[in-house]
Amino acid sequence: MTHYQFLEPLTFKNGLILKNRIVMSPMTTMTSFYNGMVTSDEIHYYQTRAAGPGLVITGVANVSASGKGFEGELSVASDDMIPGLTQLAQAIHQNGTKAILQIFHAGRKTNQQILRGTQPVSASAIAASYPADSETPRALSVEEIQSIIADFAAATQRAITAGFDGVELHGANTYLLQQFFSENSNQRTDAWGGSFEKRLHFPLAVINAVHQAIENATSRPFALGYRISPEEIETPGIRLADSLAFVDQIKTKVDYIHLSMGSYQRTSLNDQTNNQTLLSQFAAHTKGVVPLIGIGAVTTPTDAQAVLADGAELVALGRELLREPQWVQKVTAGDLGAIRTQMSPLDMDELAIPSVMQTYLRTSFYQVMNFTDDSTNQVNYQNTLAPMEGFEKKL
Repeated sequence: MTHYQFLEPLTFKNGLILKNRIVMSPMTTMTSFYNGMVTSDEIHYYQTRAAGPGLVITGVANVSASGKGFEGELSVASDDMIPGLTQLAQAIHQNGTKAILQIFHAGRKTNQQILRGTQPVSASAIAASYPADSETPRALSVEEIQSIIADFAAATQRAITAGFDGVELHGANTYLLQQFFSENSNQRTDAWGGSFEKRLHFPLAVINAVHQAIENATSRPFALGYRISPEEIETPGIRLADSLAFVDQIKTKVDYIHLSMGSYQRTSLNDQTNNQTLLSQFAAHTKGVVPLIGIGAVTTPTDAQAVLADGAELVALGRELLREPQWVQKVTAGDLGAIRTQMSPLDMDELAIPSVMQTYLRTSFYQVMNFTDDSTNQVNYQNTLAPMEGFEKKL
């Protein structure tokens, strides 16, 4: 039987041990209750996929009411959410799998309908360039910024109480952490914006506050991860050099760094002369310092091995774990021929994919899901942003 490096365990510097290096990437289910409480459909969805990967990262949970980005989104904004989140963590903790709660604030990537009449907020009063109907947000006051930082810390404490093994700060896909880092969305002239160093102020403050919350609330190994988008396509906007410099600032402050890309083979979207994969360029900055999660269109064991060979320590599977919840188990058993790389729409109930998520996959993600009834050319997002990276408005 072939020896796969991704089936080997990994130990974080804080002592948290993963049984293997496969990560279930965070995916939007749109299945929570109106107020962000966990539903039984969500529990079943995660339970179906949890036993194989070493680590499961949930879809995003908002840390405050103003941070809700879409309907059906998880919330960790109040203690009322703890019982449901406890059930979710327990559902993931099968066969030694570790559970990470991804937390975020949507910032300007929402609208007044979702926020029940409240204007979205961001670093500056600048609307997103896409989608075309993006609303202009209100610039946050300094007091509100401090309050949201405290919300991230409080959310972390709730994740600890609920039994999760860590939190991941969603600083990618054009959400609030990225909005403060980006010159496109952050044009403040105070201590929270302007220069590169000042645009780092907010994400660094969130990281520090979360660290303090972890230190205060638990003595067990509890991971802090950070997800980052390598580039923006707007001008001005985040370029690869900015993100690499950002990683250099945070790589000793977090337990892992998680890239957000539609393809692990992606090269720069802005610099056509740069032919190196983004993954390898980030790995050059993280190697030996902090584990890097590579991601994007990973379907086969060969893909997963290629991600590790390109410099990552962990491999995230998203769409493939929707199609094949038993991916790790089948690879471990050498039963590669039984792995589904396509998905029939008729199988989605059997695969425990919630009904509202099924609609989402059949619309926004139709061309990347390898549906058996799709005769079009599949898009691999090697040279373009994918919907999951914030390019399209969520339904």
